[in-house]
Amino acid sequence: MPELPEVETVRRGLEEVLPGRRASRVEVTGRRTVRRQSPSELVSRLQRRRFRRPDRRGKYLALGLDSGDVLVIHLRMSGQLLYLPEPSAGARLPHTHVVVGLDDGSELRFVDPRTFGEWFVTGDLRPDGLPAEFDRLGPDPLADGLSTALLRERLLGRKVAVKAALTDQRVIAGIGSIYADEICHAARVRPDRRVETLGMAETRALALSSSRILRAAVVHRGSSLKDERYVDLMGTLGSYQTRHRVYDRAGEPCARCGAAIERVRFGARTAYCCLGCQS
Repeated sequence: MPELPEVETVRRGLEEVLPGRRASRVEVTGRRTVRRQSPSELVSRLQRRRFRRPDRRGKYLALGLDSGDVLVIHLRMSGQLLYLPEPSAGARLPHTHVVVGLDDGSELRFVDPRTFGEWFVTGDLRPDGLPAEFDRLGPDPLADGLSTALLRERLLGRKVAVKAALTDQRVIAGIGSIYADEICHAARVRPDRRVETLGMAETRALALSSSRILRAAVVHRGSSLKDERYVDLMGTLGSYQTRHRVYDRAGEPCARCGAAIERVRFGARTAYCCLGCQS
């Protein structure tokens, strides 16, 4: 579930506690979490290394190391990255798959019940120091900006629904189901509308809404849904879910026009929207 605002919130938390700290101890108990390389390789390339400033693109965290390598972390559906200043004060949660002990006695813990998240260390980097793998990602609306012209270029020639395009990480990096629905509502565009039918004004509205909503969600430290799976680095829930206009609000009145919010299906996908003021 964590999307760009949630991952950016975690990155900002890491920025406060991680730079300059050394990984004094690394434990891997979840083999699926470390699946691109052997656990022993991840441990050997991470242990005793000092962390630099954390970065992010889309839903990926990129933690630079003093070796020149980068630790990449993807939370995917249920991953939580937690920081414990005093590890002895908190028992390890079930499904804790990676633990990094830091040289000041604190710990980073990765908890992931569904085991879709992953960790890997790579030295295959771009000139900007980020993993070469990130080349396959589209522009990041916060890190790179998302102008009307850029969004129009990214959508050009695609014959899919608007929501399908917005959540395609090759088109734009970081947007998932929650924020795609919220962005479409703010732009007054139906999420099941075909991309090729969009005019310039609608593309502009989508670009502006993307930047505005994602920035606001970061200010409110992301969205924690009913399952409360998403928490920030310190284990605190986000609050942007209280500002959702359509997501998971089927049957409730639209705050803009009063019509009932509906959950629509298109292909194998679903989306929440207001058919009264989105077209």
